[in-house]
Amino acid sequence: MRRLLPGLYAAVVAVELAGVALDVPALQWAAKPLLAPLLLAWLLRVRRKWDLVAAGLVFATAGDVALLLPGSTAFLVGMGCFLGTQLCLLTAFLRHRRAPLAAFAGYLTIWAGANALLWERLGDLRLPVLGYSLALSLMAAASVGVSRRAAAGGALFLVSDLLIGLGAAGVEPPGHRLAVMVTYIAALVLLTTAWARRDATERPTVADRPTGPVGASTEA
Repeated sequence: MRRLLPGLYAAVVAVELAGVALDVPALQWAAKPLLAPLLLAWLLRVRRKWDLVAAGLVFATAGDVALLLPGSTAFLVGMGCFLGTQLCLLTAFLRHRRAPLAAFAGYLTIWAGANALLWERLGDLRLPVLGYSLALSLMAAASVGVSRRAAAGGALFLVSDLLIGLGAAGVEPPGHRLAVMVTYIAALVLLTTAWARRDATERPTVADRPTGPVGASTEA
């Protein structure tokens, strides 16, 4: 099962990216709802316990499905689901280890600048985007305290959703939708694998120490 999941995930990613690049909704419907669940299955296989990062992947699954649907209502539902993802990840990361204040200052500066630039173009989405992007920026900052891999994942999640924000504001450069998916998939993979492997290189907090045998919780 452990060897099967990475190969299956790679196949699903290939189908999803082909669906986006070729604009084939059937391929996207077949693949996108499986992206987060397959990572969740791998995470539970490695960690062997349910935690906030696992819950965040459940929210991400719901958000992925919602964003496959057309219309502003589906977009807002998807944003709400991903808000759940960001809050779960933020809480998990803060409980593990606090990131430097400089990381929060830097990401909050990006948050303020991006919202200022897009404010006039977002219309009715202004306040939802403002709140969601704040949670996202705090998550990205908090990921710096986990590991370099997690920090890269947090940064890519921010890039992916910034691209979505540009699309919502009516700005879509060539390859926009493909860039959104590539950065999103990379972010999920980096954040999930960083969280699963963190005990191998860092001392966990008391709350995060594995309850089972050490080999069961750190084996990747």
